[in-house]
Parts: sequence; structure tokens; C-alpha cells
Amino acid sequence: MSKDYYKILGIDRKATKEEIKKAFRTIAHKYHPDKGGGDAAKFKEASEAYSVLSDDKKRAQYDMYGDAGAGGAGQSGGFGGFDFSGQGFDPSQFQDFDLGDIFGDFFGGGRPRRQSRRGRDITIDLEIPFSESVFGTEKKVLLTKTSTCSICHGTGGEPGSGMETCATCNGQGQVNESRRSFLGVFNSVITCPTCHGKGEIPKVKCRNCKGEGVERKQVEIPIGIPAGINNGEMIRMTGEGEAIGNGTPGDLYVKIRVRPHPVFKKEGINLYMDQNIKLTDSLLGNEYLIETLDGKVTVKIPAGITFGEILRVKGKGVPTDRHNHRGDLMIRIKIDLPKKLSKESRKLVEELKKEGI
Repeated sequence: MSKDYYKILGIDRKATKEEIKKAFRTIAHKYHPDKGGGDAAKFKEASEAYSVLSDDKKRAQYDMYGDAGAGGAGQSGGFGGFDFSGQGFDPSQFQDFDLGDIFGDFFGGGRPRRQSRRGRDITIDLEIPFSESVFGTEKKVLLTKTSTCSICHGTGGEPGSGMETCATCNGQGQVNESRRSFLGVFNSVITCPTCHGKGEIPKVKCRNCKGEGVERKQVEIPIGIPAGINNGEMIRMTGEGEAIGNGTPGDLYVKIRVRPHPVFKKEGINLYMDQNIKLTDSLLGNEYLIETLDGKVTVKIPAGITFGEILRVKGKGVPTDRHNHRGDLMIRIKIDLPKKLSKESRKLVEELKKEGI
């Protein structure tokens, strides 16, 4: 049965070469078998269609006689010199097409480009007390990680030994790599595995790191904890992760764990606490000495205050970065009711009851 190559590529029978090329590019990206969700059968079918319709002579034969006249594209084993079995791929069939543009997503690209090396990121948990989460602090942690060599400082060479051209890449920093795929062998350019893209290697390798430029060691890292940080927040420290030879170090991520406080809770830039007072103090008023996170303060309880009311102490909350501004301390009032009354107390309460209080 003759195949409709125009329908396969989704184009009109009067389509130009550029339109044919564009249609095939779209299908190749979508159905390439080395791509997740690809479809080898549809990709092969589209390749057959493009091979015919992009060639003026084969297209004319196809338009007149169908695929048989164009060289029997639908037959197994080959198509007009183009072997889809993967054993005899003829790149000349696609000589006007930028294969690197299509296959770059799957094989690393057809154009030379250097990929910068980057060390691994590190993630740690750091527990701090509630007060330090409010006011901020600096902590020092000891980590065993891959760091820049302390002898050669990352060059990989013995100090004073000098460098020489890398023999693997001849100083280019990259080499060609051939990879076999569904359509045959494709070449790509990769970073030189010997010099890691530098183009040169040390004449004498560093005695400490054996030429790698990095070593495994324990380091002390200061971590700045900002004021007002919340439980579960992450601090990113650029370049404090694992080092890598001739590359960029990874990052250190510090996840903050805040120990709960028995009295205070933080909501935004304000601190909240509960304060129990006597029944008589709620009726007559009084003064209470309250311990805050940064010292004692005297709080005046107004007469007639009710259960659940909130008193505000300005400037005793969380510091902000705006002109030394701080949030407030919010005191939620709770009234202690006596569980038992003496005879005299009961008489006094009954008197108050008679007065409608």
C-alpha cells in the first residue's frame, strides 16, 4: 500500500523545501526513539518521508508513481540508498539538514561547547534555640568534605613545577566522542577527561592531592543566622559545598530547626505569650513583672480587664532590618479563678452578687 508522505509530515502537496524541513524537524524532536515518550515507528516513517520529499528527483517520481516509483521506500531493508536498519546510515540523504540541531537534545549536541564542572551540593540540619532564631546569631559547624587542596590550591601540580599541554586533547580542552544510535554513529564534543577542559596538566602532580586539585578534609564553616528565621527555613551558602578539580564548588544548604520555647511563640515580627493573673487583679488592676527574651519588664494590668484580652509591649518582639525596628510582645491575659472559697471570701462574693457585680 502506497504511503502518503505529505500526510505523514502534515504538509500540503505544494509545500516548499523549507516547509518540508521544518515539518520534519518538529516530528524528529517529538518522536525520536532516544527521547522519553519517543516512537521509533513514527520517527522512521517521518525520516522516509523527508528523505523522498526533500530530494527534487525522488519527489517528482513519488508524485507520479507513489513510493514504489521513488525507490521503494516502504520496502524492508532500505530506501533509495537509505538503510533504516541502523547498519548503513547514509548521512548524505540529510546533507542539507542540521542533524546536530535535532539530535542535540539526545546526544549532547552537534556543536562544540564546554560544560563547566560543578561540585556536589551539601545539605545539613542545624538546630538552634528559640531566642537565637529571634535575634539571629553566628554558628560554626565542622564538615568533612572535598575542598580545594591546601598545597597546590587547586592547580593539581606540585608548587613551582609548572604546566604542560594536555596530550589527550592537544591543549583544546575537549575531544570528539562517537556514539552509536538508532540512526547510526553520531559525533559530539565533550570536555577532555584528562585535563577537565583546562587544556594543560601539571608537569609534576601535587604530592597531596595526586593531581586532582582537591582533597578530603575537615573544615570549620561559620554560618550567619539572620534574625527572625523560622523553623524549617533554608540558608544557602554559595560555594561552600563539595569542591571539584578545575570547576566550581557546589553550595551548602543549611536547614534550620528551631527548638520550641515553653513561653513564647513567634508570629511574623511579634512575640506572643500567655500571662495568668488573679481574679482580684482583673477587677482592681495591678502591676506584674514579666521576664522577656531580653530582660524583665513591668506590665500594668488595667482594672476590669477580661479573659483573652491582649496587652502590647512595644519594641520587645523580633528585630527587623529596617532602622533597628522591632516587633512587639503581645501578652494574652488568662484569669485564674479560685477552685475553693473560704467562708469570708464566699461572703464577700455574695455581697458583690447582691450589688449586681
